[in-house]
Amino acid sequence: MTAVIDYNAGNIQSVKNALESLGESVVITADADTILSADRVILPGVGAFGFAMDKLKAGGLDKVIRQVVEKGIPFLGICLGLQLLFEESEESPGVFGLGLLKGKILKIPEGENIKIPHIGWNSLEKTKDCPLFYGIESGDYVYFVHSYYLKATDQSDVSANTEYSTTLNVAVSRGNVFATQFHPEKSGKTGLKILKNFIDYKG
Repeated sequence: MTAVIDYNAGNIQSVKNALESLGESVVITADADTILSADRVILPGVGAFGFAMDKLKAGGLDKVIRQVVEKGIPFLGICLGLQLLFEESEESPGVFGLGLLKGKILKIPEGENIKIPHIGWNSLEKTKDCPLFYGIESGDYVYFVHSYYLKATDQSDVSANTEYSTTLNVAVSRGNVFATQFHPEKSGKTGLKILKNFIDYKG
C-alpha cells in the first residue's frame, strides 16, 4: 500500500489515479500512523514553498516525513515535493525546508525564448544509476510545470538533469529517498514506468 500525503498542495488525485492504473493500492492521508505503516510514501505538491512548509508543520507532517526516511520506508517527492526535501528556496526567503538533502531551490533564469513557468516536455539526462530509472533512457521525455529548480550541494545525489535556460537538477536519490521535479503521473508511458519502478523498489 502506498500512502500519498495530503497537505492541501494539489495534484494528489492524478498521482492516485496513475498508481491505481498500475494496480497499486493507494490511500490519501494526513494520518501519521497510516503513513508510517505504509509500504511506501509519496509527497506530491504544487504551489509555493513557504505555504507548503507551513501546511506540513501545522499537521506535524514534517516530523512524520523524517520518521518515514529514518525507518527506511521508500519515499518519493514529486515537483514541490522534491523542493521541500532541501534546505531553502528563493521563492520563500527565511523559510527552512525539510533539510533531508542539501541544496537550494533557485528561480529559473530568464533568457531568450525561455518562458517561466517552465511548462511542457523536456528530455532527461541520466547522471547515475537509480532504481527509478530502470528501463528509462537518457533522451526520454517527461512533463514539467515549475518556476524554480534545484541546485543540489552534493551532485552525487542527482540522478537526472535537463536543460532549460541552465542545467536543472530534476531527479535525486539517496538511500530510500527519491524525488523528481517533473510529474511522472503526467509523463505518459515513461512516467508510469518510473512510478512502477518505485512501487517495485524493495530497498
